[in-house]
Amino acid sequence: MRRWRLLLFLLSFGLLLPLRAQTAAQVVDIPTRPGVTQRFIYLAPDKPRAAAILLAGGHGGLQLFANGSAKWGDGNFLVRTRDLFAQQGLAVAVVDAPSDRQSAPFLNGFRQSPEHVADLKAVIAWLRDKTGVPVWLVGTSRGTQSAAWTATQLPRVDGGPDGLVLTSAILSDPRGRAVPAMPLERVAVPVLVVHHQQDGCKLCDFSEAPGLMEKFTAAPRKELIAVSGGISRGDACEAWSYHGYNGLETEVVGRIAAWITAH
Repeated sequence: MRRWRLLLFLLSFGLLLPLRAQTAAQVVDIPTRPGVTQRFIYLAPDKPRAAAILLAGGHGGLQLFANGSAKWGDGNFLVRTRDLFAQQGLAVAVVDAPSDRQSAPFLNGFRQSPEHVADLKAVIAWLRDKTGVPVWLVGTSRGTQSAAWTATQLPRVDGGPDGLVLTSAILSDPRGRAVPAMPLERVAVPVLVVHHQQDGCKLCDFSEAPGLMEKFTAAPRKELIAVSGGISRGDACEAWSYHGYNGLETEVVGRIAAWITAH
């Protein structure tokens, strides 16, 4: 009975779409900067409606093997839900650290660098050429620092993203620049922010999310989706807590995909 109630809820909000045939996941390496390559997992339905570059949190060093397995990050919200995004009609690229950042500290101290922006620009270009559909940057936790910073540095006309999604955004950061401290007035593409109202991570206090939205003054379309419920287990800043939408994966991915493809 509970399963049927969940099914009816998802259908009522348009969050459950028929499963679409999708390509087998493949690992892709592309050149970015001189002597540097960027690796990512790529998977897509036959006719994608949009493309999403998924940026994990933490140190971001997935250390992907050629068969698609990873040394780290399998539990990360965006990494573990990549198939759900593809089932919702999106082409997906799950991005690792680049070849010159394959050891500690990986992406720590690198997410707001020109080199990182160049790497993500190359992935955006590859996806546009491959799919012919709009390409969105989707970050979670510290991945939002990569996604938001790239959107501030790389306008759409210069090869930047068509839209931006921030989930569990870093709203304060004693070690560096949090998302609200970035020049967000430069972001002139649609912006979706998803945040759990009970997020217990001290860097991601939900009360600061409305203030973040006010800073996207040039975004042609923006929305804050507040979610609640699910399961919280372990460290409040890790993927199996409210911070990682544990137990809410299908709902959250469905709402993100619906918003991306709404216009």
